[in-house]
Amino acid sequence: MSSTPVPVPDPTDALSSVPVAGFRRGTPAVGKLKFCYGPMDCGKSTLALQIDHNHARQGRRGVLLVRHDRSGAPQISSRIGITRQAVEVGEGTDLRLLVRDRWARGQHVDYLIVDEAQFLSPEQVEQLAELADDAQLDVYCFGIATDFRSMLFPGARRLFELADELQPVQVEVLCWCGLPGRFNARVADGEVLRAGDTVFVADTDQPKVENSPSAHDHPDAITVRYQVLCRRHFRRGELGPQSGEQGQLRLT
Repeated sequence: MSSTPVPVPDPTDALSSVPVAGFRRGTPAVGKLKFCYGPMDCGKSTLALQIDHNHARQGRRGVLLVRHDRSGAPQISSRIGITRQAVEVGEGTDLRLLVRDRWARGQHVDYLIVDEAQFLSPEQVEQLAELADDAQLDVYCFGIATDFRSMLFPGARRLFELADELQPVQVEVLCWCGLPGRFNARVADGEVLRAGDTVFVADTDQPKVENSPSAHDHPDAITVRYQVLCRRHFRRGELGPQSGEQGQLRLT
């Protein structure tokens, strides 16, 4: 007497149930590398802290990393007043060794939150990809894509190349004209700067003094701030009718 064969679920079927054990064993466990990006003032740091909160409340253990927070301190700070202590990533920091040191101390690590990820070196981004693949860590990076010249930061470029997921932050930032703004203009003495150091963290509530002659073709110290513009006004260097006043944005 023959029995009716039990159908085996097809793991490629979007409507199928959970794959059978054989299929699960054939799929290696890996983490993911995700890059959430957007212009200044779109809420990247707030989102980073929210994701950390959501994971931590489910019992997952993470490490918060930052490179050049606007506060100048080793922390992730948002404009709505939420702040968390973080590990400052230095120019030569090996992120793999940082995680392995946690393991050596008996600390479990499930995920990494990396704010201001545009300031990472390409090599450090590759280290994050290695941690996702080989250590099964979930890595969430947050940062700006382009610098004040509208060119990709080296770290952001490598994230675009390697990340499993790319997600623009959905909070829309507006230019003074009302159009969506995505260009981070560096401003001094009412003019948009086109040359200078790529990394220069400034605040518009408390503008920062820069002594670099390349920033303004002038040997004296100048005050620098940032303002988000649409492409048209970024190209034209037009800051709007209130350009003489300090803006409301910070580099984040």
